[in-house]
Amino acid sequence: MIVKLPIGLAVGCWNIKSSHYRAFKLRSIDFQFADLLVSICGTVRGFAMTTLLFERYVRKRIEEALEDTRVVLVSGPRQSGKTTLIREISGPEMEFFTLDDATTLDAARSDPVGFLRGIDRAVIDEVQRAPELLLAIKTEVDRDKRPGRFLLTGSANLLKIPKVADSLAGRMETVPLLPLAQSEILGSRSSFIDNMLSGNRPKVGECILGADLVEAVLRGGYPEALARVRWPRRQNWYVHYIDAIVQRDIRDIAHIEQLAAMPRLLRMISEHAGQLVNYSSIGSAAGMNHVTTHKYLRVFESLFIVDTVQPWYTNKLKRLTKSPKLHFLDAGLLAAMRGITPAQVLRDRTAFGAILETFIYSEIRKIASWSEQQSAVFHFRDRDGMEVDIVIDTPAGAVAGIEIKAAASVSSEDFKGLRKLREAVGDRFLQGLVLYDGEQVVPAGDGLFAAPISCLWSS
Repeated sequence: MIVKLPIGLAVGCWNIKSSHYRAFKLRSIDFQFADLLVSICGTVRGFAMTTLLFERYVRKRIEEALEDTRVVLVSGPRQSGKTTLIREISGPEMEFFTLDDATTLDAARSDPVGFLRGIDRAVIDEVQRAPELLLAIKTEVDRDKRPGRFLLTGSANLLKIPKVADSLAGRMETVPLLPLAQSEILGSRSSFIDNMLSGNRPKVGECILGADLVEAVLRGGYPEALARVRWPRRQNWYVHYIDAIVQRDIRDIAHIEQLAAMPRLLRMISEHAGQLVNYSSIGSAAGMNHVTTHKYLRVFESLFIVDTVQPWYTNKLKRLTKSPKLHFLDAGLLAAMRGITPAQVLRDRTAFGAILETFIYSEIRKIASWSEQQSAVFHFRDRDGMEVDIVIDTPAGAVAGIEIKAAASVSSEDFKGLRKLREAVGDRFLQGLVLYDGEQVVPAGDGLFAAPISCLWSS
């Protein structure tokens, strides 16, 4: 049974006596009541706290891939929910191995062929820790070509790991799983991208405005962080999360001479989030040259911490900027790296714009993972400073644009970049939105709209 309560996290209580799982979906801000609930559920005999299992909308895509593809890889950052999801999907008929177990990892590395011998169908968790297994898996699925042989998870982008000699091209489908999207937290499957690429008028989802929007943006999407009630506890989780990434995962995928400098570099990267990538500027503050900075930033990309968004361009426009743009893949992690809390934003919204842009970019990436229409995400900027924060491009060449505004109102000036994009694309332009902190969809002519940020989680 789902009970809606006015609190800002999601938890559940298991009543041993009645054996009924009672899940509580908790949304807005009431820390005193939340602390009371945590105290009761954590101390009363017969109850134990557990994180609520949210529905992941990419699940259908994984299940379909297992029906027609020999190897399926679910990739995304640590603690994004990969293991929980694949355990639900695989069931008892598939053997389960995790390479976070030292004995299993040693066996997979020392004799990958022997490790797979006799296995019919299996889940291998955190496969990036033993890339030697991938060649053995290729040999195995070439011998037995039944679909659904191996379901893998990876907390690093295998295609960017130098030690991976064979990417299982044609044999493996990769499905991204990022931290929770806002629509998954709210329990409403977003069709935002499909609606936009169909040229439909934007639809408003559950309206979240002002202080509530700030709260939703800064908390991020990592389930473990969401389960922590107070902001200092959430930020503490993010700090320890980065420490664990540096101490374990970076060692697994790359040879880093300046490992101790990686946390400092990530802090410098966080200060440049939402900006064009400038390796020299980022590196100088961390004591690195631009070559080393580029190399180390790609490591954070491989671990799904940051993303460099490539520029969109066309031959019809000259003087376009061809530098990528830098984003984090979770706004909560970015906020924690910069030490920003909801209380600070309510006093001064100056720093909120870059975090909001990261939030919306990551939401688009998450929604794209389960949308029916295929698309790629870019940014657009010319040398005169005209820009569109997000450009969505389809394989057929159709284009939609999104400009992001942290304010509660929109002016005609906010559409300048979208109008330039529309002129360049012509008939291939589908729609342009200025997403803002409001509650009404306002037409601006010829496929342009001012639309609430809440449209992102409209079904």
